[in-house]
Amino acid sequence: MAAPDAGDAPARLEAEDRIFAALAHPSRRQILLTLRFRGGRMSAGEIAERFGCTWPTTSRHLGVLRDAGLVSVERRGRERAYVLERERLDHCLGGWLAWFGDEGEKT
Repeated sequence: MAAPDAGDAPARLEAEDRIFAALAHPSRRQILLTLRFRGGRMSAGEIAERFGCTWPTTSRHLGVLRDAGLVSVERRGRERAYVLERERLDHCLGGWLAWFGDEGEKT
């Protein structure tokens, strides 16, 4: 993978900061993994039940993940389904890790 383009660096860095801040908490990482291995979509109630957290705590974690763009929300009647945004996660982390690749380095 080639090193990422530095164009619009401030906006990219801000987005990456939100993603890394969201990933900093173990409960949010666990929510993402659960979504991944449970088909990529779960209701807020299913997520809260799975972790045994209070609703305000679960809601706060889901809000951080949503603000970082790592999950999106779909309405299903009165219920909200949280959907894993895997491409965004792959793009951000893959792009960030590309900065540490060997391409472009002088030997």
